[in-house]
Amino acid sequence: MNPDASTIAAGAPIEVDLSPIAEGQDIKVFWRGKPIYISHRTKKQIEEARAVPVASLPDPQSDEARVKAGHDQWLVVIGICTHLGCIPIAHEGNYDGFFCPCHGSQYDSSGRIRQGPAPANLAVPPYQFVSDTKIQIG
Repeated sequence: MNPDASTIAAGAPIEVDLSPIAEGQDIKVFWRGKPIYISHRTKKQIEEARAVPVASLPDPQSDEARVKAGHDQWLVVIGICTHLGCIPIAHEGNYDGFFCPCHGSQYDSSGRIRQGPAPANLAVPPYQFVSDTKIQIG
């Protein structure tokens, strides 16, 4: 008895298997009709994100606050630019994160706004780890 497509589109939680996602790779899934980027971050990406002084960010938030404890390599964000709702491109821009080509907003590997007109970081959807290799979004 699985929910039908309209129930899922309305916001039913979805489960995503992380095991096929290689280090340094991103995938995009959809939840509530929104694109969700799931990034398997490299050690270098994590270190670079954590080296940024939080006070220097337009929307100050630590990298640790944007990931689940013990799962620092996984970033889960809603892939909608906070400027005008465009879809940013993963692994683009100056910060090895996300780049919105429409108006030039650039986000780092933690999904934090670093440059451009976007006023806020990419949103983190409600999610939890149900196992070491599976998350539930919603």
